Amino acid sequence: MKHRNQMQMWGKVLPAYFILLFLSIIMLFPFVWMLSSSLKDVTQIYQLKLFPERPTLENYRYILFSTSTKFPQWFLNSVIVAICTTASVLFFDSLVGYTLAKFRFPGKKIVFFLIISTLMIPTEMLVIPWYAMARALKWVNTYWGIMFPGMISAFGVFLMRQFMSTIPDDLIDAARVDGLGELRIFITVVLPLVAPALATLAIFNFIGNWNAFLWPLIAASKPRMFTLPVGLANFSGEAGSDWHYIMTGAAVAMAPLIFVFLIFQKQIVKGIAMTGLKG
Repeated sequence: MKHRNQMQMWGKVLPAYFILLFLSIIMLFPFVWMLSSSLKDVTQIYQLKLFPERPTLENYRYILFSTSTKFPQWFLNSVIVAICTTASVLFFDSLVGYTLAKFRFPGKKIVFFLIISTLMIPTEMLVIPWYAMARALKWVNTYWGIMFPGMISAFGVFLMRQFMSTIPDDLIDAARVDGLGELRIFITVVLPLVAPALATLAIFNFIGNWNAFLWPLIAASKPRMFTLPVGLANFSGEAGSDWHYIMTGAAVAMAPLIFVFLIFQKQIVKGIAMTGLKG
């Protein structure tokens, strides 16, 4: 009887696994092809073979160390923009979320509604006032000009507010009774409890700012200030049919996203475990 139940269970589970495996292969194939193409030279790039016959790292040497491209500068620009905006979003969004979740003041619901309402405004409608502001303040072709629209996000405020609403008020009141100030309560008590939300917000924000194209394209007209997506698009136009270089640049651009996701994925699991232990 037990053997029969196991057979029935596997009969239901195996088709789902095969479907997921098939869909995973379809999803991963373009990435595998990109990585494989980055290891091909110009004589192999148009060969319809998944793996190169003579793998080479010459493409990476050219992309990362050649003076013919500004790829290292574009990479550095993207790192600076993504890290700074992510740090700013984590601090300000969590601070605003904490204020909206745990403090009572007139108009709190209206403020929250207005913040959430900005999510309905398309980015394309904001680039003109953003550019007018950046030009008036002489922020065009500067890091600050590229970063300022992403220094705080309505989605992050919503996420942190909803998550912080689940923290018991008695815990915060106990910290106040112990003599802790509001800032110290926020940093030492509240933030550790919302580690999963912070990790999730960090992933979304880093990926979003790393892949941002429209606003960095408008805010930076000088090649030295291009971020990686803008620089890679510009490089694709210059390189023409040099697809082995284009694929290599795309592979390098993807690497930090995978690294950040893997790092913060562990933090999410750790944060959930710590929250469960403290709850």
